[in-house]
Formats: sequence, structure tokens, C-alpha cells
Amino acid sequence: MANTRSAAKRARQTAARSLQNKSVLTGIKSQQKKLSAAVAGGDKSKIEAELAVFASRLDKAAKRGVVHKNYAARRKSRVTHAVAAKLKA
Repeated sequence: MANTRSAAKRARQTAARSLQNKSVLTGIKSQQKKLSAAVAGGDKSKIEAELAVFASRLDKAAKRGVVHKNYAARRKSRVTHAVAAKLKA
């Protein structure tokens, strides 16, 4: 438990930010699942749309500091390569 008012406020702020960050991360994971489902379905336009949304969510999370910028870049790169290989095959 916090001993000072400022420490208590910091604890409240951390709890609120953790909830917001968790929401963003959950949204990224959900979008990844939607993209995987689209790839399994094979509809090219749907795959491209889901990939764009996935990249956008990762970029926004990186911009806000929820995830590291290199993490976002790595995830986008890997998914893009996987999608390209699936569409090519």
C-alpha cells in the first residue's frame, strides 16, 4: 500500500494505464486472429484489408508506447512475409 498521497496517485495512474494497455494488446491479438482466419479463407481483398488494419493497430500501439517500435516492425514484417508466401502459393 502507498504511504504518501503522491504514491497513491501513482498507483491509481498505473492501474488505469495498465487497463488501457491491456485493451490495446488484446485488440492486436484479436486482429491477428482475424488476419489468420482471412488467410485461411483465401479471399485476397479481405486479407489485404485485415493486414492493413493489423499494421495500423501495431503502429498506433508503438506510437503510444504500448509496445516497442521494433516489436511492431518485427510483427508486421513476419506477418507480411507469411501472407505474401500464402498468396503466392
